[in-house]
Formats: sequence, structure tokens, C-alpha cells
Amino acid sequence: MEDLELQALTRKLELLIQRVEQLKSQNRALLASEKAWREERAHLIEKNELARHKVESMISRLKALEQDS
Repeated sequence: MEDLELQALTRKLELLIQRVEQLKSQNRALLASEKAWREERAHLIEKNELARHKVESMISRLKALEQDS
């Protein structure tokens, strides 16, 4: 009977180890994905700021033209 219990515990331990490895792999994938979207977000924020500055510059030039008229 003890041999069967030991085998059952061994199997459960193997399953737990396998699950831990799966979770580690998923965690690595999620961290990589998070890094990618954070980089993309930073890039989009940078592009948005550049566009905002361009629009503000255009508005300033239009106001200056309007005042000159």
C-alpha cells in the first residue's frame, strides 16, 4: 500500500513540476508582451506629442498671418 501511495505522490509532484514550468513559460511570454506594448505605447505618445507640436505651430503661423492681414 505504501508503494502505491508513494507512486501517487510522485505522480502528483511530477504534475506540479510540469504546471510550474508551464506557468513560468506563460509568465515569460506575458512579460515579453507587456514590454512590447509598453514600448509601442511610448512610441505612440512620442508621435502624438510631435503631432501636437506641429498643430500648435501651424495654429501660431495662421494667427500670425491673420494679424498681418
